[in-house]
Amino acid sequence: MTTIHNLGFPRIGARRELKFALESYWKGTSSRDELKALGARLRQRHWENQAGLDLVPVGDFAFYDQMLDMSFTLGNLPERVQGFHGDVLDNYFRVARGRSARDAEAHADCCGGGVAAGEMTKWFDSNYHYIVPEFTAATAFRLDASRLLEQLAEAHALGVKAKPVIIGPLTYLALGKAKDGSDRLALLPRLLTVYSELLDSLAAAGVEWVQIDEPILVTELAADWQQAFNLAYHQLKSCRVKLLLATYFGQLRDNQYLLANLPVAGVHIDVINGREDVLPLLGMLAAHKVVSLGVINGRNIWKTDLNATLDWLEPLAQRLGARLWIAPSCSLLHVPVDLGCEAKLDGEVKSWLAFAQQKLDELKVLADALKHGRAAVQAALDANRAAIDARRNSPRVHNPAVKAAVARITPALGRRKSPYAGRAVQQAALLQLPAFPTTTIGSFPQTADIRHARSEYKAGRLDAAGYKAAMRAEIVRSVREQEALDLDVLVHGEAERNDMVEYFGEQLDGYAFSQFGWVQSYGSRCVKPPILFGDIGRPQPMTVEWIEYAQSLTRRPMKGMLTGPVTLLNWSFVRDDQPRAVSCKQLALAIRAEVLDLEQAGVRVIQIDEAALREGLPLRKSQWQNYLDWAVESFRITANGVADTTQIHTHMCYSEFNDIIQAIADMDADVITIETSRSDMELLDAFDDFKYPNQIGPGVYDIHSPNIPTREHIVQLMNKAAERIPAQRLWVNPDCGLKTRQWPEVIPALANMVAAAKALRAAVA
Repeated sequence: MTTIHNLGFPRIGARRELKFALESYWKGTSSRDELKALGARLRQRHWENQAGLDLVPVGDFAFYDQMLDMSFTLGNLPERVQGFHGDVLDNYFRVARGRSARDAEAHADCCGGGVAAGEMTKWFDSNYHYIVPEFTAATAFRLDASRLLEQLAEAHALGVKAKPVIIGPLTYLALGKAKDGSDRLALLPRLLTVYSELLDSLAAAGVEWVQIDEPILVTELAADWQQAFNLAYHQLKSCRVKLLLATYFGQLRDNQYLLANLPVAGVHIDVINGREDVLPLLGMLAAHKVVSLGVINGRNIWKTDLNATLDWLEPLAQRLGARLWIAPSCSLLHVPVDLGCEAKLDGEVKSWLAFAQQKLDELKVLADALKHGRAAVQAALDANRAAIDARRNSPRVHNPAVKAAVARITPALGRRKSPYAGRAVQQAALLQLPAFPTTTIGSFPQTADIRHARSEYKAGRLDAAGYKAAMRAEIVRSVREQEALDLDVLVHGEAERNDMVEYFGEQLDGYAFSQFGWVQSYGSRCVKPPILFGDIGRPQPMTVEWIEYAQSLTRRPMKGMLTGPVTLLNWSFVRDDQPRAVSCKQLALAIRAEVLDLEQAGVRVIQIDEAALREGLPLRKSQWQNYLDWAVESFRITANGVADTTQIHTHMCYSEFNDIIQAIADMDADVITIETSRSDMELLDAFDDFKYPNQIGPGVYDIHSPNIPTREHIVQLMNKAAERIPAQRLWVNPDCGLKTRQWPEVIPALANMVAAAKALRAAVA
């Protein structure tokens, strides 16, 4: 009999209940007990959502991040928070975001108040961010299994067939950072001691199976890391639980033999990305080992072709018998909770989709077909086939004119008229900016007034003229605040934008939109990726009117703000019926038209954000170049139709860029801005050896923390940057947009940033 299970469930709640509870707690308007109670209710609801599975994940719920949870379970806390004697949850939030709830700041006198938040980066090639574990050669680990054991007790009390989920020791070490440059693998022996204690604690709590996630097995592993896997799992095999070692997001390839021979009771393989791994792996695995196949896509929202999946799966079920488990390819953290909540979504497009709840329903249909034959679920299979065929044949998906435009793309579309050195002289003469020019990344706080006006407009209680007037008032406010702060290059503040991707998707052909399709990005930050279902067209200008109005309010340069094609692609749920490169070039042509319209309107600084450039990289370096070729080409198509005097900016955030610095240079943007504040400028190490030719703004204000940077700290960071990059090519800016912050935080932080820039100018005068 085939076992069905899940690797993880979305933790935010179908209506983002966790987000609102976290933000209420951080503001001090609700108590710690209320937050914990909400977490318990969400866990119970999510276990109920997974009723009917043979094994249900426990421990996949986190108040902020599962990697941060693992750090606390292992007792690996940064030294800067170890003296804090508040509640464990408050210490947890201090690592996550620099401070916790307002009432926890009563400890400010004895514990220093806010601290530096943990570094944050992307979870493999997803848009989920995790808090990076920190190590030194002296790092000691000490088990605190209370979080996991408490959740396990809750599950057992509810009759849940629980399968605890933990991050594996090698992935935990690999995704962390040695702050003193020491060898992370040297920590493995002492780390394994704590893992053994944890697994024994779970066994004592009545656990049979533990899911231990080691997704780094789909990456290229050096010999010492391969050896470390053998060492680790041979030590853990004596623990009194069965280990299901889970990989996902990619192909095993040369790690097939390594995985097959680890002493674990079962393995999970992502069949969506690595189907070609299955048959070779089956030939290597011992006959007693469980084989879990991730046959439902946990990263995208299209319905599974159940009939085609069964065609492939049925022979394996006959071969494996009870050894076969099936599941989604990865945790369902990366998709929305429930399509059933969507009352306003385009009906035709909705019929093609499956969110987390529906993916589990698909899993049950597959299991029933394997156990009882297809006839037992024929109605469900027929309905699924009809939906798959309808999508494949829909005229809304295919636009011959768009396909023809992509076919006409030539290399000339991606070339600027002059090299950077010549453009820079012309731009400097036109813009007349001082040394260390200051700017922001684009957005300003989305206030309650902005959100109220938007909701009233969408509900039909505010007409178009009233909405336009409200947004213009916010633009005026943003411009006046920036002038008062004495920023050099201004932005309009993006009051009219709900999201940097959704805003553009709403104005492009080929997109559809959910109402409750939220996905966690980090902490309380949720995004609602638009659904890219068809060929992309741009019916009319999308931003020109707002930017023109903002420029009319000031004599200072105003940046036009756009989202680039690669980010629009990577932060959408993208159609899976054509290569992603083709969809990206369609987006590039659409945004290129917007760039040219902005220039025609007199906008001389245009920022094209590519925040998601790096996260689209394949997980194996051997496959990088193909992706980078079409991603960089798409950006250049978008950006390079303008005159030499038009200054093109791009922005990238919260990823390691050092290993793709050549590709970033190949984009040939006049100015790039990147996140460097949480990493203390470590991301600029690439510039020690690579002489980046254009201008760069290393982010000096960590906008994901409520902490306000001092002028002195910003000067210190910029001086570090000037050791690698000539001062005349440096900009001063935050590390990301400011929409998630509040004006009382933003104003003093930007004032300190401008003061720091003026101090830097004085020092080089």
